[in-house]
Amino acid sequence: MKKLTLGLFIVTIFAASAFAQKAAAGKADPAAGVRAAFDRLVEGIKQVDPEKVMSLYENTDRILFFNNNGSATIGWQQMKDNRESLYTKTKNVTLDITGLRVEMLGKTAAYVSCKWKQTQEFDGKLENASGRMTLVFKLTGKDWKITHAHTSPDNPSPTRPVLDSERTQKDQ
Repeated sequence: MKKLTLGLFIVTIFAASAFAQKAAAGKADPAAGVRAAFDRLVEGIKQVDPEKVMSLYENTDRILFFNNNGSATIGWQQMKDNRESLYTKTKNVTLDITGLRVEMLGKTAAYVSCKWKQTQEFDGKLENASGRMTLVFKLTGKDWKITHAHTSPDNPSPTRPVLDSERTQKDQ
């Protein structure tokens, strides 16, 4: 009887474990759609494809992009015009992403943050830069769209003022 009870106990635990694994495997990752949209953005940048890149941004006059050079771009059409103009002079882009983090802010909002390093030829000259980026995504219908982007360089221009409160010991 003890063997039968022990055997039933082991079978029950095994079945419960298999059920839990199957349930976990079938559970959708809520961040998967955001990650897929981010991956398409990176692919579009590497391919120097303004249409692909802009298809990931919400098409609105309210979209706001804080650029790597300290300026801001407002409005989808202005962003598209800027990309089309710049991309005609750009080729051989490499973009490495590290420290990627996707944080869900609910069922319809998320943000992505990462570090990036990019090299490219622009107007015949080799360029390289690195920095950090945060993108805010919103679920629009079935698609995740970027509603705000903020990039900052690892090595900002020495001519750009830095507040004393933002300086590190190394900066002083």
